[in-house]
Amino acid sequence: MHKVVVLIPHYNNPEGLKKSIASIDSSEKVDILVVDDGSSMEINEEAVRNTFKGEGIVLFEYLKKNEGIQTALNTGLHRIRKQDYMFVARLDCGDVNLKNRFHIQEKFLIENKDVGIVGSHVIFFKEEKTLFKLKLPLLSKKIKQKMYENAMLIHPSIMFRTAILTKIGLYPTKYKHAEDLAFFFKAMKKFELSNIDDYLVACEFNTNGLSVKNRKKQLNSRLQLIIDNFYFGYYPIKGLLKGFILYLIPVKIITKVKRIISN
Repeated sequence: MHKVVVLIPHYNNPEGLKKSIASIDSSEKVDILVVDDGSSMEINEEAVRNTFKGEGIVLFEYLKKNEGIQTALNTGLHRIRKQDYMFVARLDCGDVNLKNRFHIQEKFLIENKDVGIVGSHVIFFKEEKTLFKLKLPLLSKKIKQKMYENAMLIHPSIMFRTAILTKIGLYPTKYKHAEDLAFFFKAMKKFELSNIDDYLVACEFNTNGLSVKNRKKQLNSRLQLIIDNFYFGYYPIKGLLKGFILYLIPVKIITKVKRIISN
């Protein structure tokens, strides 16, 4: 058993799962827990394990029916908490790790005891072509302020201390399709947050993905989160206004704007 476990929820994307695991560098020392959310497409466990070049083991957990990513993540965390892992890293099927990502983040958390969650800058791609690069604030104060505008930690890029779960619990289930942001809001009340000043993950922009297909529901949950954590200040007010505007703008236009800005 290693200090780090990589939690990967899976639903009907076995090729994406293999691609993500294959991206883990051979020098990495991590275990992997795949939680299948009631897929109709069978996972070939041997084929998945054969793609893993790092040092560690690949474990599988299966839900009997499709219950949603929040349940898959929390099922994984229940199992992880029974073990002695110090850190949990996230990854989604189809996303790719870069530059010894897990080693870099583990080292950062060991050296920065006050930080509960660390992420990184992220590259977004589609069909192997870069769409845009997202640079995020590095310091906790700015991350917490701007969290009201949008998630300042990109979910598949994060690593967090298993110990924070004792104080903040698991992923909230009431904010549909915004479980990551809800988790961050809970964490930032108790812990410092940070991003590493490097691109450590490349995320696939999938027009059939949950975040795109359920964008309206996600924005509704984001607005509810801001309201539930609201205080009279610049960032919460700006976040509410931005949320209402985003609700009216098609995702294709937003993607084009991000691409222009990043270039």
